[in-house]
Amino acid sequence: MTLRTTAALRSRTGLAVVFIAMLLAACGSTTATPTRPVVSPPVMPAGAHIVHPAVTTSSGSSCTDPTASLAPPDVMPSPGDMPAGSWMAKIQARGYLIAGVDQNKYLWGYRDPTSGNYGGFDIDMLRQVSLAIFGSPDKIYFKVIPTAQRAAAVEKGIVDIVAQTMTINCERIGEVDFSSVYFEAGQEILVPVGSPITGSAGLAGKRVCAADSSTSLNHLAGLNLKPAPQIWAVPSDTDCLVMLQQGQVDAISTDNVILQGLQAQDPNTTMIGPAFSSEPYGMAISKEHPEFTRFVNGVLAAERIDGTWTSIYRQWVWPYMNMSGPIPAPPIATYRTGA
Repeated sequence: MTLRTTAALRSRTGLAVVFIAMLLAACGSTTATPTRPVVSPPVMPAGAHIVHPAVTTSSGSSCTDPTASLAPPDVMPSPGDMPAGSWMAKIQARGYLIAGVDQNKYLWGYRDPTSGNYGGFDIDMLRQVSLAIFGSPDKIYFKVIPTAQRAAAVEKGIVDIVAQTMTINCERIGEVDFSSVYFEAGQEILVPVGSPITGSAGLAGKRVCAADSSTSLNHLAGLNLKPAPQIWAVPSDTDCLVMLQQGQVDAISTDNVILQGLQAQDPNTTMIGPAFSSEPYGMAISKEHPEFTRFVNGVLAAERIDGTWTSIYRQWVWPYMNMSGPIPAPPIATYRTGA
């Protein structure tokens, strides 16, 4: 072994000793390297997009009162004995009513995740129609329809009827017929507890969410706020709640009864009034079946008289109204002159 080789070995040995010493020092250290928790970024609900709605106004003398519907028949047929040739008779022969509903609108139209059953105010309204046709409230096939497709589902014959917190207005009665009004709602605001927003004026410059193709979008535009709010449209109201919880929007603005359902699901939110719109709900039916519209109006007329409407209201709405006093009377039906 030469002197050069001996020096090289000593050099390598020295480096190895230093490395081992450093390794042992690290293993013996009691100081842990700090780590940051991994936080997943908020995910935008599918279909969420910013919109710039225009304020729509009714036009034409043919729409002086969009809530005026076709008068009920003088005598309602007995369950199981629908008039020959009527749409009700075809439904009876089929064996079930096809109804367009929501499955995420708590208290109005939702699917219970445990039982799989549908429940809510709108669902019970539809059960009364089934009861009048078949003598059973349960002969219904519920078909989930996105908010933006409610009128189209009726026009195309995909469903017999839609009951889905659908506001009657002049634009929509150009597409479908509506029953008489079965509920009166109004647009309000839902915000996180502690929000600085205290009224509709507080939405100026804020991020606000509402369901796509809903009247709520136009009402927000109609506030004429400066600066204008950034308005987000989503497929369903529960998508708005997700965005609010993730801090992607500052507020939700839609019908007060829908907001009550969202607040019931998230007690860290609070509702802000008063209402700044009128939202009369009707059941949508094809213009090709006026006899069915009359029949449904007969069902609703009976509900107003026999206390069924009040019973349904007491179950689904009253516990969340935070109100005292008597339950309100059902909406008064109006019918077209000579119809």
